[in-house]
Amino acid sequence: MSKNIYIVSDLHLGAPDYQASLERERLFVNWLEEIEPKTEVIYLVGDIFDFWFEYRKTVPQGFIRILGKLAMMADKGIKIHLFTGNHDLWYRDYLKREIGANIHVEPYTVSHFGKKIYLAHGDGLGPGDYGYKFIKSIFVNPVCQWLFRRLHPDSGVGLANFFSKLSGKRSKTGNIPKFEEEKDNLVIHSRNIMSNDSDYHYFIYGHKHILKTYSLAPKTDIIFLGDWLNYNSYVELSEKGIKVLHFEKKVC
Repeated sequence: MSKNIYIVSDLHLGAPDYQASLERERLFVNWLEEIEPKTEVIYLVGDIFDFWFEYRKTVPQGFIRILGKLAMMADKGIKIHLFTGNHDLWYRDYLKREIGANIHVEPYTVSHFGKKIYLAHGDGLGPGDYGYKFIKSIFVNPVCQWLFRRLHPDSGVGLANFFSKLSGKRSKTGNIPKFEEEKDNLVIHSRNIMSNDSDYHYFIYGHKHILKTYSLAPKTDIIFLGDWLNYNSYVELSEKGIKVLHFEKKVC
């Protein structure tokens, strides 16, 4: 019997403070331990960290529980795919080297159990949001990244964390954005892709902090992954089909 595929996004580890992040990290590691025996592949679809920037010899402090657990899972043959989000754009080769992660900076198409799936964090896709797209073009520019690395890590990471806390993208309970299907940029983006390739079964996105399944076509759904700030939500794909689930166990 084939093992399962798991898809999750938006942990925002590091936010809003050390203690809250640590509790969330421990809970997530408990989930990883529970699914590990039945997992073939796990997709971490962006904003796993509230901020991540790799200098040549330095990475952000913390997160040793999740990184250690992912490394152990990789050592057992579980494939790990890590997507950049709008908060953790700056992966280089550290996580590829240390936990065997396949790093994705663009949307990724994959097939499992006969289902064709489009995976993306979701930031900057579809029409609109031109201000963010302009800012992102600066953030991913190699020259701008080179200049940022000239800052001492204490200054660079501190500055980045300051701006991360100002970001309106981080969701809080009771402040979930309204879903307007006809205007939603990811719905429009998915329809545009379907107009050229109607074989997709699922479009799966993070970023919006919305937990919702939307029927795009008779045999095609969009799944918004929610987050681990409000929902502890994830997708499980198996031979029996696809499920959107919640992890409800408490931290030991």
